[in-house]
Amino acid sequence: MGDSSGSVIRAAHEMGSIPGVRVIATSRLYTTSPVGVEDQPDFINAVAMLDVECSARELLDALLDLERRFGRDRSKEKRWGPRTLDLDLLVFGDVAIDQPGLVVPHPRMAERRFVLEPLADLAPGLVPPGWGQSVSQVLSSLERRVTP
Repeated sequence: MGDSSGSVIRAAHEMGSIPGVRVIATSRLYTTSPVGVEDQPDFINAVAMLDVECSARELLDALLDLERRFGRDRSKEKRWGPRTLDLDLLVFGDVAIDQPGLVVPHPRMAERRFVLEPLADLAPGLVPPGWGQSVSQVLSSLERRVTP
């Protein structure tokens, strides 16, 4: 909602102000159609690569706080509906995590072109824990499945 591109760019900048976090690189911005609730504006998607000196939980908490500072109130939203900002923790090094409220690698990213395309901009050869294939291989496989 609002200035989506501007929000994503500002959020990427703000991530660098989180203690123990340094932004290494950001992908291009991708405009994509919404998934789930279709009667809403297109989304802007991007991926940031971070160097962190904190735990995955601490990073996730800081990202959720950043969402709130951008006006997001998850308690008042419709699932997959419009929002000001949505920050997900996709991968945390070579660590697999399955805790309440924190699953890494992100459980649905292998099915989502809007995640894989910007991730492939930054790390096409990345093999997330448990995948056995690189991001670019999974993206290529996804493209083959949807092409008639």
